[in-house]
Amino acid sequence: MATKRDYYEVLGVKRTATSDELKKAYRKLAVQFHPDKNQGDKKSEERFKEASEAYEVLSDAQKRQQYDQFGHGFAAFAGAGAGAGAGGFRGGGPFGGAGYGGFEDQTFSGFGSTGPESFQDIFGDIFGDAFRGGARGGPRPADTAGPRGGTKTRGADLRYTITITFEEAATGCEKTISFVRQRGGREETAKLAITIPSGVKPGQRLKLRAEGDAPPSGQQFGDLYVIVNVAEHTLFKRVENDVHLELPVNFSDAVNGFVVDIPTLTGKASLRLPAGTPSGQIFRLKGKGFPAAGQGGAAMGDMLVKVLIDVPRDLTDDQRELLKRFAAAVRPGPMVKSFQEKAERLKKK
Repeated sequence: MATKRDYYEVLGVKRTATSDELKKAYRKLAVQFHPDKNQGDKKSEERFKEASEAYEVLSDAQKRQQYDQFGHGFAAFAGAGAGAGAGGFRGGGPFGGAGYGGFEDQTFSGFGSTGPESFQDIFGDIFGDAFRGGARGGPRPADTAGPRGGTKTRGADLRYTITITFEEAATGCEKTISFVRQRGGREETAKLAITIPSGVKPGQRLKLRAEGDAPPSGQQFGDLYVIVNVAEHTLFKRVENDVHLELPVNFSDAVNGFVVDIPTLTGKASLRLPAGTPSGQIFRLKGKGFPAAGQGGAAMGDMLVKVLIDVPRDLTDDQRELLKRFAAAVRPGPMVKSFQEKAERLKKK
């Protein structure tokens, strides 16, 4: 059995290579050795599979760490059960079948989770330009999701990336997309109305069957994969189905307590902060987060509001004197008092 080459050697990069350097190296090799450009050349096909396998592992931080530690035997330590190679490969490559069969191993009834930049996405980025003629006479929002694999009677799968707002991801939305595909041996511009379900997460994909390329002969159309990007929000952060919000409040308001209106995904909500609210206190607003993907109002997440005391810095001498008199007149708060008591017990040991 032939010995596997070191993945870094395969891509021609140093072990300290950044993700951008890995991506650049893989692009160069994939374009050079892609089977569509080297039909019948078994050596090029093997080099393409080898480069694809190396990039699939090294582009994933967790797999790369395991590979750096265990070498080619890392799959056994990771519980991959995929032989001595790189985890989930079938037939020597990350795409199933002969190693470059598009999306055949990924069947989605709606959406499936991917990382920020999945292997299929980078694969589509590479071959969208290299094998589909770039813009093809107009804007190119869609790329090939992989080379034409299998028989010649099946059209190519296409990839389309769409960006929606944070709020649209929470409520769901309808969008009309326009892309270029091949039908009847010619290129055409297609328009489709798509429904993005509420609760969609960044990187999830919608599979539209038979909306990809049509082969020159035969009736098996390729599919269209719509990858959803979600724009960052200026105030909100998403953690699973919860929405996190940091709420700065003035020192005096935290001491006295007050009611504040805060923004949510569906409008404003009133939040009552009791007197003496400490910095770091988290308040939970039930049902003000994201729904589970595609389930509407079912299983709603919450909004978690974290209070941050905004300590004033530019004070006058008179103001500082007032604060000193205030500090001398009040007893320590519960957290300060608890810390002081524990510190005193340690000193006595």
